[in-house]
Amino acid sequence: MITLRNQRGYNIKLSANKKGRIIKSTALMLLILTNLIVIAQNNIRPLEELINYSDSGWPLVSKWINSAKNKVEVLPADSVMSKDALFKIQVTTRSPMGAIVLYSGGLLIDNGWIRILGGGGGKINRSLPDWNKGRSFKEFGETPSFLLIADDAIGGFYLLNGGALGKDLGKVYYFSPDDLEYEPLDLSYSQFLLFSFNSDLDAFYKGLRWKGWKKEVSNLPGDKVYNFIPFLWTKEGKNINKDSRKVISIEEQYNLNLDFRKQLEKH
Repeated sequence: MITLRNQRGYNIKLSANKKGRIIKSTALMLLILTNLIVIAQNNIRPLEELINYSDSGWPLVSKWINSAKNKVEVLPADSVMSKDALFKIQVTTRSPMGAIVLYSGGLLIDNGWIRILGGGGGKINRSLPDWNKGRSFKEFGETPSFLLIADDAIGGFYLLNGGALGKDLGKVYYFSPDDLEYEPLDLSYSQFLLFSFNSDLDAFYKGLRWKGWKKEVSNLPGDKVYNFIPFLWTKEGKNINKDSRKVISIEEQYNLNLDFRKQLEKH
C-alpha cells in the first residue's frame, strides 16, 4: 500500500481455427521480416532479447492485479500485435511495462476510467509505442524525452518523464485537463500501477466525476474521451455536473490540451 501526496492532496473453407492460425502465422512471419529490416537499419535489440520467459515481470503484475482494491480489467493480448509493440518500444518483459505490453492489450482501471496502455487491441485499439509515435518520438528506436503511458476518460494524460518534464527521470506526471499543468506525482512506473490499483481515485479526481459516470464510462471506447463545455480548466467549467459533455477521439483531446496550454502560456 502506498500513501503519497501531491498538489491535489490525495492519499494516490478451412475451419475457423485453422484459418486463424494461418493468418496469425503469416502475420508473425511478416513481423519477423519487418523486425530484421529495422534491426539492420537501427541496430536495436531483436525480439528474442526482449522476451524473458524465465524471469518475466507478468507474475508480479498479476499478483498486484489480483489483490487490487480498484476494479482492474486485463484486456486479452493479440500475440502478433503485442510482439510488434514490444519490439517497437524496446523494453524487456522483465519489467512491468514490458510484461504489460506483451501479455495484455492494456489495463482498464475503475470501470475504464484509467486506461493503461499495453500491446493494444480490443477496447484499447492502440498500443503503447504506436500511441507515442509522432508525440514523444518521431521514429521507433529513438529514446523519448517522455512517454505517454496511460490516460483517463476526461482527457487527462499520464506521462513517464525521460527528461522533458524535469530532473526526476523515470517519474510519472499527470497532464491534467482541469488546469493544463504537468503535475509531478513522484511515482515510478511500478508505483503508478499500484496507485491505479489501490488508491482512492474518488479523492484524486475530486470534483471531476459527475453523477452516473460509472455507467457512462464503462461503455466508453478506450480511444475516446469526454470533452466538456465549458472547458474544465476555465472558471465556468468547475462544476462538472453542470457542464455539457460529448465523446471525441483521444487524439483530438490531446491536441486540444496542448494547443490551449500554448495559448495560455502566451498570455
